[in-house]
Parts: sequence; C-alpha cells; structure tokens
Amino acid sequence: MATILVVDDSEFMRRVIRNILEGGGHRVIEARSSEDAIRIYSEQGADIITMDIVMPETDGIETVRRLRDADGSARIIMISALGHQRTVMRALEAGALDFIMKPFTSEDVLESVNAVLQMKI
Repeated sequence: MATILVVDDSEFMRRVIRNILEGGGHRVIEARSSEDAIRIYSEQGADIITMDIVMPETDGIETVRRLRDADGSARIIMISALGHQRTVMRALEAGALDFIMKPFTSEDVLESVNAVLQMKI
C-alpha cells in the first residue's frame, strides 16, 4: 500500500482518482491547489503525487518543479487532458515520472502508480 497525494482543483476528479486508488489498496490524501500540495507534502509526505496541469494560481508543471527542487526523490505523475507533445515534454522535463491522459481508465492509473513505485530514484 502506498500513500498517494492527489492534486486537482476539481473535487469530482479528486473523487474519481481517490476511488480508483483506494480500490487498488492505496491510501489517499487530497489537495485542491498547488499551495496545498506543497504544504501537505512537506508536512505529511507521500509515496506518489498525482498532479493536474491546469489549476488556478500556479499550474501543475511549475508545482512539479517546486516539489522536485524541495525533494529530488518526489515521485510525480501528471494527469491531464492537455496531452500535446510539448506539454508532455514540459511535464517530464520538470520532473514528472509519468503522464496519464484524460480520459483514463482505472487500469491506466493503477499501472502508472505501480510502475512509478518500482522506479529507482
């Protein structure tokens, strides 16, 4: 079981991802903004962070940079409908380890989480 911080400004999307992850046996913590994500991660930690790209104030890619600057071993998976090649590359260059396109299946999410948990950082 991993602890996963789900970061998305949409309550509906956080609930969908939470249900998938809890169904896969994981513990879920939620954040609705980049600022919440940084605070919660620094206070509680998490084995993996899932991050939306489009959020108010600070976007997900900038948040990935900030999290990875603070903790180079942070394991982050981007989840977004913005799947243009340039966006995916920017997310990976910022430090994300994987990118899941919306709409996604439960299998997409759980396979990505399992793969990222097995990565050597």
